Amino acid sequence: MRIPMTCCLCPFLVCLCFIQRCYGASHHVPTKVPSKNQTKLANGETEVHHRPKRGWIWNQFFVLEEHIGPDAQYVGKLHSNSDKGDGSVRYILSGEGAGTIFIIDEVTGDIHATKSLDRERKAHYVLHAQALDRNTEEALEPKSEFIIKVQDINDNAPKFPDGPFEATVPEMSEVGTSVLQVTATDSDDPTYGNSAKIVYSILQGQPYFSVDPKTGIIRTALPNMDREAREHYTVVIQAKDMAGQVGGLSGSTTINITLTDVNDNPPKFPQKNYQVLVLESAEVGTPVGKLKANDDDLGTNADIKYTIINSEGANMFSIATNRDTKEGIVSLKKPLNYERKKTYTLHIEGLNTHADPRFTYLGPFKDTATLKISVGDVDEAPVFSMDYYILDVYENSPSGTEVGTVTARDPDGDNKPVRYELDGKEEEESYFRIDAKSGVIRTTQPLDREDTPWHNITVVASEVGNPVLFSHVPVTVQVLDTNDNPPEVAADEEVIVCESSRPGQVIQTVRAVDKDDFANGQRFSFALPSQLPVNPNFTLKDNEDSTASIIARRRRFSHLTQELYELPIVVWDGGEPSLTGTSTLTLRVCPCQRHGRIRMCQGEAFLSSAGLSTGALIAILLCIIILLAIVVLFITLRRSKKEPLIISEEDIRENVVTYDDEGGGEEDTEAFDIVALRNPAAAEELKFRRDIRPESHDQHPDGDALLSRNWRPWALHSGRHQRSKRHTDHQKASVSCGIVGSTAPL
Repeated sequence: MRIPMTCCLCPFLVCLCFIQRCYGASHHVPTKVPSKNQTKLANGETEVHHRPKRGWIWNQFFVLEEHIGPDAQYVGKLHSNSDKGDGSVRYILSGEGAGTIFIIDEVTGDIHATKSLDRERKAHYVLHAQALDRNTEEALEPKSEFIIKVQDINDNAPKFPDGPFEATVPEMSEVGTSVLQVTATDSDDPTYGNSAKIVYSILQGQPYFSVDPKTGIIRTALPNMDREAREHYTVVIQAKDMAGQVGGLSGSTTINITLTDVNDNPPKFPQKNYQVLVLESAEVGTPVGKLKANDDDLGTNADIKYTIINSEGANMFSIATNRDTKEGIVSLKKPLNYERKKTYTLHIEGLNTHADPRFTYLGPFKDTATLKISVGDVDEAPVFSMDYYILDVYENSPSGTEVGTVTARDPDGDNKPVRYELDGKEEEESYFRIDAKSGVIRTTQPLDREDTPWHNITVVASEVGNPVLFSHVPVTVQVLDTNDNPPEVAADEEVIVCESSRPGQVIQTVRAVDKDDFANGQRFSFALPSQLPVNPNFTLKDNEDSTASIIARRRRFSHLTQELYELPIVVWDGGEPSLTGTSTLTLRVCPCQRHGRIRMCQGEAFLSSAGLSTGALIAILLCIIILLAIVVLFITLRRSKKEPLIISEEDIRENVVTYDDEGGGEEDTEAFDIVALRNPAAAEELKFRRDIRPESHDQHPDGDALLSRNWRPWALHSGRHQRSKRHTDHQKASVSCGIVGSTAPL
C-alpha cells in the first residue's frame, strides 16, 4: 500500500519539471498500482490480497513563512490505500504544533497551517500521522513520522551586531590603506536564494574613504589627509541583501574614524627675537628666561630639543627643555658683572628629536630664534611681574574671597623678600586687603556690581627691612555680574485707557528693566499672576521681544463709572537662576484726544493749559455747589413767608354789587354774614392774614361748600361796567387767594 504525501508550491522554484511534479503531488491522489499483493482482473478491477504488514512512504512537506493570507495555508494531503472514499477512514495528526499550528481534515487528510510561521524562530516541525477505522478506532496503518519544513523568504534585514565602531588611521596615509573591516549578519537562509547575500556600500564619508562591496573592508580614498586640518571623520556603511538588487533589505552602521598623529610638522618659534633682563646679582643656575617653539604635532612627535648654537651665549648660559611645558629654560652658567658686560645675545635652535624620514621633503624639522639678555644693576626697588593687573571677582561673594595675586621680586643681589600693601590714600582700600607676604588680594565685604562695577586699587611692594625702595602697580578689579536683581516693569509714563477702546485693542506696550547685566542681551517674559482670577477688563500678550502689550478685553470704559484700574504684571528674566518680579500698573480711563501717537485726557489737557491742579478744581466746584445751595435755601424761605392781605374799607364797599341771582331768603343765614356789610370794623377783624397759616380743611368742612354757594358770576350793569370790571378783577383776586390759602368764608 502506498500513501503519497503532497508538497507546497514554492514561489522561487524555476524548474518546470519540479513544479509539475509538486503540483501533481499536491492536487492529485495517486491511483493504486498493482503490486505483489494485488491482481488485476479482466474487467479492470483489482483484487487485493491482504497482507499482515503495511507501510507509509513519505515525502517532505514545505510551508512558506510569514503567510498573511485570510485563509489557512495549505500544506499537503495524507491518503491511505485503505481509504475507499466512503468516510470510514479517520486521519489524525500529532507532534509539534499539531492542533495549534497544523490541523488536518479527518475525512480528506488535507493539512493546513493556521498561523504565520517564522523560519528564523523554528525551521522545521516533526509530526506523526495515523489512519484509523472510524467505526472501530483501530489503526489501519502504524503511526509514521514526517517533517514539515518552513521555507524562507527575505524578511530579515542585515544587521551590524557590534556597531557603532571606532577606528584610527595615521594621517598622511596612502590611498587604499586599510582602516577597518565591518561584517553584517542576515538571519535569512543563506542556502536558499540571495536573501542572505550581502553587498556593502558607503553612504557617508566620501570622498575620504571607500568600502569593499564584498568584504566590508574600509580603506582611505584620498591622499595626504592632515590631522591638523581635520582629525575626526564619520563614515556610514550600508549592508544590503539580495546581492544589492532592487527590493533588497538593508541596514547601516556608523564608524567614527580618527586620524592619528605623525611627525609631519616642524617646530616654529612664534617670534624671532626675545629679550629678558637679568640682574648682575643673579646666582649661577638661576633661570633667567624661557622661550618655546610651537609644534602642531602630538606626543613624542612634538618633542623639541633646544640648543644655544653661538659661543657667546653658550659660554655664559645654558638651556634645557621642560618636558611638561615643552619650553626652553635659559639658566645662568657663570656670574654676571654689570660693569663688565651689559648685554648678551643668544642664538637658540629648536629641533625635533623624532623626525620621520617620510616627510623630510617638507623641509628641516628645526627653527632658530634670538634671545637678548640685558644685565641689570643692583639696589633697585622690587619689580612686579606685570605692568598692570586686571582681576575679576563675582559680586555678592563672601568676605575673604580671593580676587587674584600680584607678584613682585627684588632685583638686587640679596633678593630680599617683598612686602605688599595697599595704597592707603585710596577709598577702594576698604573693599580689599592684601596678604603682605604672598600678594594675594581678597575682599573685605561683599561687592555689588550695580553699585560699583569696577574698582581701581594700587599695590605697593617694598623690600623687607628697606621700605625706602618701593614700587607700585595699578590693579583693576572687575566685579562680575550675578543675577541678583529681579526685573520690574518700567513705569515711564501713565497708562491711559480711552473710553472708546475696543476689545483686542492694544492699550500700551510695556517693557521691563533689570539692574543686572546680561552678556547676551536682556531677555524678559511677561504674564498676569496665575493665582489671581481672570481679569475681565484687560489681558496681557508677551511679544517675545522683552516687551508686552496690554490689551483691552471689553468696550465702553467710562471714567465716571471707574477712573482707575490696577493691573499686576509678573515679569521674569532670562538669567541663571531666573528671577521674577511683580509690578502693579495703574490704568486711567478718560476721554482721549489724539495728538499724533500721544494720548491725553481732555480734563487733564484743560487743567494743564489753565495751570490748575486736580485738587484746585475740586475745591472750586465744592464752593460753587455750596453757594448754589445757599441761594436755593434763601429762595425757599422767602416763598414760605407770606405778606398780609390789606383790605381797605373802600374795597369792601366796592365789592358789594348787584347781581341777578336770588338769595336764600331769611333762612339762608350761613350764606353770608350781613354784619360785615353794615359794620366795616367787623370786616377789618375778619380780613385774611397772609402771614398766618390758615386752618386746615379738616377744621372747616363746610368751607368749600360755602365758597361754592356764595360765589356767583357777576352781573354788571351797563352804566357801571368800567368800575365793576375793576371791582370784579379785585374780587376775583381776593377769592382766588381765599381758595388757595384758606377755606374760611369771604
